Amino acid sequence: MGFLARTAITAFAFWCAAQLIGGINFSGPFNLVIAAIVFGVVNALIRPILMLLSLPLNIVTLGLFTLVVNAAVLGLTALVMPGMTISGFGAAFFGALVVAIVSWLASKAIGDKDQAVNR
Repeated sequence: MGFLARTAITAFAFWCAAQLIGGINFSGPFNLVIAAIVFGVVNALIRPILMLLSLPLNIVTLGLFTLVVNAAVLGLTALVMPGMTISGFGAAFFGALVVAIVSWLASKAIGDKDQAVNR
């Protein structure tokens, strides 16, 4: 799946999170796309470091601490992105859940052309 498709899916997931979670706001549709790009960069650069540092907690909680790391990544994106606001940890936690579920569902609905060719 290409960069534009992943960015569009993430922007749609952010829109869904903003609609469902009261503490997540975007100042406009353009900010959704920019926030999706920033989220991708933060996910690629910062999240692996956070996962490595939280490995003992992840082991103890059987992987549930990953949800906290995802909330932290979403909160960090909101700190970097001027048009995005998150009111607190609860909004970031549930927003990260919504973004993960919607992104997964949208990715499955669209499908991956590379996997279809290889089958």
